[in-house]
Amino acid sequence: RYFEFYEGPLEYNSTKCLELRQDIIEVKVLSMVKQTELFDRWKSLQMCKWEMNVTEANLFKSTLSRCCNAPSFLFTTQKNTPLGTKLKYEVDTSGIFHINQEIFKMFPKDMPYHRSQFKRCAVVGNGGILKDSRCGREIDSADFVFRCNLPPISEKYFMDVGVKTDVVTVNPSIITERFHKLEKWRKPFYDVLQVYENASVLLPAFYNTRNTDVSIRVKYVLDDFESQQAVYYFHPQYLINVSRYWLGQGVRAKRVSTGLILVTAALELCQEVHLFGFWAFPMNPSGIFITHHYYDNVKPRPGFHAMPSEIFNFLHMHSKGILRVHTGTCS
Repeated sequence: RYFEFYEGPLEYNSTKCLELRQDIIEVKVLSMVKQTELFDRWKSLQMCKWEMNVTEANLFKSTLSRCCNAPSFLFTTQKNTPLGTKLKYEVDTSGIFHINQEIFKMFPKDMPYHRSQFKRCAVVGNGGILKDSRCGREIDSADFVFRCNLPPISEKYFMDVGVKTDVVTVNPSIITERFHKLEKWRKPFYDVLQVYENASVLLPAFYNTRNTDVSIRVKYVLDDFESQQAVYYFHPQYLINVSRYWLGQGVRAKRVSTGLILVTAALELCQEVHLFGFWAFPMNPSGIFITHHYYDNVKPRPGFHAMPSEIFNFLHMHSKGILRVHTGTCS
């Protein structure tokens, strides 16, 4: 019904666009509507220009500031984790890591980024929705780009996903499975990281006791190869606070996704946040089946993340003008 007289992007505050945004905001929980109905509402909203609602965005950011405080606690630093600290793990809460001199020296003195430092940020997920999107140029035009879990950004993909990377996360399971915990040859891992040039590498070293040694080894490898890339570790308390916050927003999962953690951080570190590659359904908004990732169709472990619930929150936030979700092709 919306497309009957459609002649191009409608103004953000037009009556029709207010109505279309309300159509999504009024869906309080995902189970209220059929998936196809949600897709139809989302697809209809694409006829409207997106603008940041500064009031809504600032309200949301102040909530994150109180609960999570990325500018002070996103990374484990010498300031927030002094020498001798008995650092509690995020998941193995009975486990404690004693911060000795060697580990302490690996931490930055303080957080390298501050509140609203970057004007426009792109957080790039790895969803199949990115395939054939031609969003590479738009992603690369952002002031700061976050990427998740060493995704391929080779020539085969750069038209869709771009190449610019400022922070890339590495899940320790990738190091364990693909690079033999860095206990054998280390150069293949170093070579993979060079694709991201001077991007900082971010790892959840203190998520559980299993992750620590392999995460710290990444720092040794980059130092051995005299790399300029910085290595940072999520602060476990930050991860606990982010999980707790999103649980309150209905994201019930064993673990929130890395993408959701980065989006949460970006909302504090950036003035305007754009999401690419975030879509948790087997088909795009037009009902066409898509692969799970833009580079393969390997599904995650069932029941570990609550991806549809995360995306549902993002669609709400887009509709309120807090951030922008890109699911179509870029111009």
